[in-house]
Amino acid sequence: STTKGMASIAIAVAHSRGMFGLDDRVVDHWPEFGQHGKDAITVRQLVTHQAGLAAVDIPLTLELLGDPDALGEILAAQSPAWAPGEFHGYHGQSLGWYESQLLRRCDPSGRTIGRYFADEVARPLGIEFYIGLPDDVGDERLASFLGGSPASAVLHLREMPPRLVLALLNPFGLTGRVFRNPKALLKASDINRRDVLRIELPSVNGTGTARAIAKAYGVLASGGVELDMRRETIREIEAAPQPPRGGASDKVLKTETAYGFGFMKPFPMLPFGSSARAFGHTGTGGSFGYADPDHALGYAYVMNRADFAVPTSPRELAVRYAVEKALG
Repeated sequence: STTKGMASIAIAVAHSRGMFGLDDRVVDHWPEFGQHGKDAITVRQLVTHQAGLAAVDIPLTLELLGDPDALGEILAAQSPAWAPGEFHGYHGQSLGWYESQLLRRCDPSGRTIGRYFADEVARPLGIEFYIGLPDDVGDERLASFLGGSPASAVLHLREMPPRLVLALLNPFGLTGRVFRNPKALLKASDINRRDVLRIELPSVNGTGTARAIAKAYGVLASGGVELDMRRETIREIEAAPQPPRGGASDKVLKTETAYGFGFMKPFPMLPFGSSARAFGHTGTGGSFGYADPDHALGYAYVMNRADFAVPTSPRELAVRYAVEKALG
């Protein structure tokens, strides 16, 4: 899920280019999205996990996920799980799909989020991070993700919040449904498959280096000049999060969380950065990338052997605390 932060940088660049406003209704750009009471959902609600679209009810196959048109029809027809704007809940896999569909309709060239990231973020910054791995990156350069299986997780239940564990064990509840579709990704080893890495899964399957993630965040933490970003967009990203009407409790993660512009913002279980201006995203197994605008700092930690601690890994914490100590 550290990929969500990179995908959100692409969305932020598009916002900075004037493609959409955060308070636009999604249907203003994507008319089919308005089905089942979704016509009033704003882009802001969508990218702050308030839209109620955390779970997708139609079973998703790799074939469907690789077909942006077919996937767009499924996403547009999804009913929200709560009144949009009333609560927030982690759109663990769906956020990136919805962002990509919105971007396709706002971008004059109709690019998906992976293509847009490659053209408008990775290329100008000279970084190696992909949302949808190209075939010209050889297998010999790829580190395999190890661990993270449900069987292994049973041995580490004490490292996870009890309410989250109970929610994950219920396959019919909202949390269980969020993380069980598509079934093609239920095994941790599935994420290593080349056919999975090739598809754009903008919430979960980014492939890249720690230096790439840190540089991208460092550019935004320094004002986004290298990406020609408007100050208005940077202010929106750095702004203190505005919890939904129902408060900060997360309907999916079962704890208090905070989101802004697709990024995680500091919250009680995940304090990071020097102030509320910080923004970033953790990922399964312990990866984490964030921007600290107070120090113009971009930070990233990636690993290939998973930890099970939530929301991040003791190994990552040790690195981050060392960085923070060095900053004073």
